[in-house]
Amino acid sequence: MKKLIISLVLVLTVASLSFAQTSNEEAFKPSGKIHFKVYWNYHADFTTDATQTSAFDIKRTYFGYKYKLSKNISTKITFDVGKNDGGSAYTAFLKIAQLDWKVANGVKLSMGLIGMKQWNDQEHFWGYRYFFKSFQDQNGFGSSADMGVNAEFKLAKNLKFDFLIVNGGGYKKLQDQNGYQKFGADLVFTPVKGLIAKIYVDTQNAENSKAVSNLALFAGYKTGNWRLGGEYNKLSNGEKYTSPAEDHNLDGFSVYSTYAFNNKWEIFGRYDQLTSNVLVGDTEAWNFNKDGSQIIFGVQVAPVKGLKFALNYQGYTFDNSAINTKSLVFLNAEFKL
Repeated sequence: MKKLIISLVLVLTVASLSFAQTSNEEAFKPSGKIHFKVYWNYHADFTTDATQTSAFDIKRTYFGYKYKLSKNISTKITFDVGKNDGGSAYTAFLKIAQLDWKVANGVKLSMGLIGMKQWNDQEHFWGYRYFFKSFQDQNGFGSSADMGVNAEFKLAKNLKFDFLIVNGGGYKKLQDQNGYQKFGADLVFTPVKGLIAKIYVDTQNAENSKAVSNLALFAGYKTGNWRLGGEYNKLSNGEKYTSPAEDHNLDGFSVYSTYAFNNKWEIFGRYDQLTSNVLVGDTEAWNFNKDGSQIIFGVQVAPVKGLKFALNYQGYTFDNSAINTKSLVFLNAEFKL
């Protein structure tokens, strides 16, 4: 705790010096803008014994406001409207309430309810969040937002380092009853144009269990009309990031590729594999009924800026052969401002 307090004091001291410098800058006119994003779909479920064979749906709606207070300080707030087990199918959550402060050259501090760094680069490279989450998000390895502080350091032109301290419960559950914080860091390397490599780690203590921890490795490459990405992820001592369970581990990989014919049409494909370990005394993996492989492929068209459509197939084959393979066809749309 003493080290944490000292670190925060140092950060605030640097911030104060930066503020003194920015006060001498030329006049700046504050400005802001509204933003929103909607994920819509129609799907047909061809899974054997499926109860709902087809439906229209809106999976997610985001809306918020961004405002620049100065050249170096900006704020944003975003509400996430989606399913809530304790409420309705369209319950609004506060997703982001973030202050970004460029406290010095190459140093940015983010605080509040902030966007996490765990899979932001992977999700951006995958490029199709509006109809399918990235691997870690899909399988409960972490949260896309949390309450805390992130410090970003640009170590070199092609090297960036992030260090974060957050509550660890995600944006729907901001703190556990024990007050254990999550500590995380990532290193992002872009050695040449089109190539990105990333390593991410985090850890959080848990009551009556070993610390829940994450390891994520990612690499992606864009060249011409192609982009190809791959990642390996491991969650240790947890059935998911908010459910500590000693020696219960999940790991898996995801590979994905896109070919763009032009700036409107592209085709894509993805393959995921999720596995869990076998506990002492058991004969099957503890997550046997959920472990398996995901396959996705389809085509996307973006007729105008802010609008995308994707026709795609999503199938999931369980390691437990007694469970029917999921087989669905989707028509998805994203429209945003």
